[in-house]
Amino acid sequence: MASMAAASTSLQARPRQMGSRSNLSFTLRPLPTRLSVSCAAKPETVDKVCEVVKKQLSLKEGDQVTAATKFAELGADSLDTVEIVMGLEEAFDIEMEEDKAQAIETVEEAAELIEEILKAKA
Repeated sequence: MASMAAASTSLQARPRQMGSRSNLSFTLRPLPTRLSVSCAAKPETVDKVCEVVKKQLSLKEGDQVTAATKFAELGADSLDTVEIVMGLEEAFDIEMEEDKAQAIETVEEAAELIEEILKAKA
């Protein structure tokens, strides 16, 4: 029993010393990009879609539009989206199915749908 008492006293928690601080510091560094998003559509198609979107929404020269840009981020409502689709149909001389056209939310989605339609048309 004496050995049990000795063991239990050695397991007691030690009181913390007040006033001792750790000198840890953290520096946040940007991480290298590991993933990149690639668009299935040709770069020319994406560029042309970007131009149509800029024109339809009357965007300024410095406004950035990329493949990942969502129409809603540019302030487009449902009527603007319909006008964008009509502009794309005219620019690419195609006709989009209404259900597919309504599902478009980004420049990339529009470009990929256009590529699909152009392949089927050829």
